Amino acid sequence: MDKSKRLFLKSKRSFRRRLPPIQSGDRIDYRNMSLISRFISEQGKILSRRVNRLTLKQQRLITIAIKQARILSLLPFLNNEKQFERSESTPRTTGLRIKNK
Repeated sequence: MDKSKRLFLKSKRSFRRRLPPIQSGDRIDYRNMSLISRFISEQGKILSRRVNRLTLKQQRLITIAIKQARILSLLPFLNNEKQFERSESTPRTTGLRIKNK
């Protein structure tokens, strides 16, 4: 074999095959919170298909299940750790303003 042809051959590296995130026995359902919570970010957003390593059909089913769980109040729409806190109380005027003429 020529040296010029040898350059175009792929090197044989061993890759460790990742396990799929959803096993064949797992049921994608809005009640399966342990499965659904793996596909939601810290902020409560649905992770993308590329990040999840899911097929298109699995991603659609996961998205539908997450949205159903949110509507049924099983999952929050937003997962904000910070509560609405005021560092300083600001005075508010409750009365009507009087116009000066």
